[in-house]
Amino acid sequence: MKHIYRIVILITSLGSVLFAHEPIKPIPQHLDYNKEKAELGKLLFVDPRLSSDGTVACVSCHSFDHGGADPRPVSIGVRGSKGCANAPTVYNSYFNFRQFWNGRAKDLKEQANGPIHNPVEMDMVPEKIEKYLKENKYYRSLFKKVFKNEPKYDYVLDAIAEFEKALFTPNCKFDQYLRNETKLSPKEAKGYRLFKMFGCITCHNGVNIGGNSFQKFGLIFSYEWKSDFPDRYAITKKPQDKNVYKVPTLRNIVLTSPYLHDGSAATLQEVLQKMSYHNLGFDLNKEEIDALVAFMKTLTGEVPKIIQKK
Repeated sequence: MKHIYRIVILITSLGSVLFAHEPIKPIPQHLDYNKEKAELGKLLFVDPRLSSDGTVACVSCHSFDHGGADPRPVSIGVRGSKGCANAPTVYNSYFNFRQFWNGRAKDLKEQANGPIHNPVEMDMVPEKIEKYLKENKYYRSLFKKVFKNEPKYDYVLDAIAEFEKALFTPNCKFDQYLRNETKLSPKEAKGYRLFKMFGCITCHNGVNIGGNSFQKFGLIFSYEWKSDFPDRYAITKKPQDKNVYKVPTLRNIVLTSPYLHDGSAATLQEVLQKMSYHNLGFDLNKEEIDALVAFMKTLTGEVPKIIQKK
């Protein structure tokens, strides 16, 4: 049966691959954003005093040393509380069509609001944040400079969102290839061909190589579902939305392990096997996995300028 799935996918994918335009687009090399507002957002992003016990900041679960993601299977919030999902990378999140695994936030500003209120993440209320910021002379001066006003919670979200917009990672090798500035190695090129022929490109496409659609995990062979998973079912309550998630970006994928919504895949090799089995219906061999990994290594971009050490 698995061989039949492989043949069907290869036949149906080959036609679209041969005659379609390039399905992946390079990230812009430059992105306009308000630098003063983004710098204020960076300070807020790394400040643990925005949490109820002063131990958790946005950066706690979106590490700059780990591609903007969390190296732990699930995030740890205030008072040691465990979350129910692996925190995805914040890098290039500006290019996602919705935010969070289940897309419950329409944009970065709405997304920033979620963890601050969540009792197992930062467990904070706007009034306490505003009080803290107003009592801090340095913060007061920055808000006055950027917003021409006293610190307000809405400004906090606005500044954090502007900082996250600035976390884009241009000029990965594959973007340079798309711009005809370099060539892929034979193994990298083979990995990209397989990526398209196996149908991975169906979900992982566009500027962010994902982040632009909802798809089911366990399309061919079902994946275990748990009631606390942050899937579309948590929002719609429709049975068909169980294990349906926003497709994650593949940019900087080699930096952001572990993988999947539950953090259950520790390596790229493991997540490739899981995805091919559950969503394609067959197992990949070592040669195929090695080629796909080689291709994915070309997706690592530059460190965002706003967090580069000066």
